[in-house]
Amino acid sequence: MNKIPSTSEALKSLSISEKVGQLFMPAAFINDTEEEIQQLEKLISNHHVGGLCFFHSRASAATNFEGKKKVIKNENSFEVLKNLIIRYQKAATYPLLISIDAEWGLAMRIENTPQYPYAITLGANLKNIDLTYHIGKQIAQDCKVAGIHWNLSPVVDINTNPNNPVIGYRSFGDDKENVVSLATAYVKGTQSEGVLTSIKHFPGHGDTATDSHLGLPVIDKTKAELLANELYPFQQLINEGVDSVMVGHLSVPALTNNTNLPSSINKDIITGVLRNEMGFDGVVISDALNMHAVSKNYTTPGELEWLAFDAGNDVLCFAEHIEDGIQMILENATEAQINKSIERIWNLKVKAIGRKDIPEKLTDPSSLNRKIAEQSLTFLNGTVKEIKEFRISNFCTLTFKRYGTDQSEKEILATIKEMQNEIVNETEILLMLTPPQIKPNNNFGFLQQEIDFVNEIIQSKRVVLYHYGNPYALKFFKTKNTVATVIVYQNFKEFQDVATEHFQGTFEAKGKLPFKPTVSL
Repeated sequence: MNKIPSTSEALKSLSISEKVGQLFMPAAFINDTEEEIQQLEKLISNHHVGGLCFFHSRASAATNFEGKKKVIKNENSFEVLKNLIIRYQKAATYPLLISIDAEWGLAMRIENTPQYPYAITLGANLKNIDLTYHIGKQIAQDCKVAGIHWNLSPVVDINTNPNNPVIGYRSFGDDKENVVSLATAYVKGTQSEGVLTSIKHFPGHGDTATDSHLGLPVIDKTKAELLANELYPFQQLINEGVDSVMVGHLSVPALTNNTNLPSSINKDIITGVLRNEMGFDGVVISDALNMHAVSKNYTTPGELEWLAFDAGNDVLCFAEHIEDGIQMILENATEAQINKSIERIWNLKVKAIGRKDIPEKLTDPSSLNRKIAEQSLTFLNGTVKEIKEFRISNFCTLTFKRYGTDQSEKEILATIKEMQNEIVNETEILLMLTPPQIKPNNNFGFLQQEIDFVNEIIQSKRVVLYHYGNPYALKFFKTKNTVATVIVYQNFKEFQDVATEHFQGTFEAKGKLPFKPTVSL
């Protein structure tokens, strides 16, 4: 990797077009073809882009193709990633700032890498927040092994809308103070390893029912309400000192005179609120500019990139029109405006690039995951006494889990029929329930027949339910009719072990549900 000059040297030596190129952070895909890799190398070399944001493949959710294209698994993705970073760095005149979304570890994007619990699981553990510090720390260590400088985490959105399709399990919960405490611990853990962070999605994506990958969510609240809630975690973490803030694609009328412009390209919101009112002078990075909340409205190549920069973004993430964007910024921006962004970006580069304390191997998450499992296990309803009485009954164990991601509806219904026959004469059921997916679209992956089957069991038999997944999925089930419902949050082995010990009566549930239960719960 080329040695990085100081910020003052960069401001003097880079040409104006090189400086504008540094504003851009296009997407890089781990599973690209050789032809696509060479195209990106050429882009890096010719246009001096400042960094890359890595994704798994062009068929991933982040590229607006969720459910439309099959995501091909690559067991060797991590080695491919490391080699691509080396290769792309060689193509760059100035060292690239490499970023990735690793909210719960590199496993968010890369197979066979350490996976840590989701933010919602950490939100159930408020008695030992230090564990969240160590999550940030160990994820940062894994980033350094890969050659990544910037983890675009954590989410500091307060998830107050149970129907939120895109935040949900990625949020620490619906209590602003808990979000601040846990996010601060995560950031400080990451910073302890010299890896950069980015709090997101400003000005707050928690109270929405629209996925901004697909459409523009509207936050229809007064400015006073926003300051008291959505903006509160951002302000608190800015006061603590954060590297960057990611701006989401949101319509927030109370913060702007131009209600037609989403927050990510809105000068009133970025320059006016975030910079001038909230006092943030660090790097502002846009949420991915390919997302349909904004990209579908700006068809002239380069226009969206210019609007995003002019609004106050320093880094243009997942920009798709690099050459046109550079030209439009060169034509419209002042040199002072460009230099200010370059100063901010270069300070991050100097801070993060060229570190020598690189670990030799990826972390082992098992010990930390076990500790978090012990702290997060949560009683939704029921008592220790009721589980003890159930345990000494003649109960039957039923594991409700998909063992393949490509099962047909016919195969799933056949499995339900088998389970119905299996328990027809049983009166007590220990039900182990794992939703097919963590995301809420399409009923968390459940068929309606599966939901009906589980509710039929709950209503007709005495059931103790252990739920291994996103607790928001419990809204479909009549949990109040169970003997007890225990939320395990994750299906990792460590969480399964703790749940088993809890049922056996050797372990106490210590967690607290990180959001207010809905009526159905």
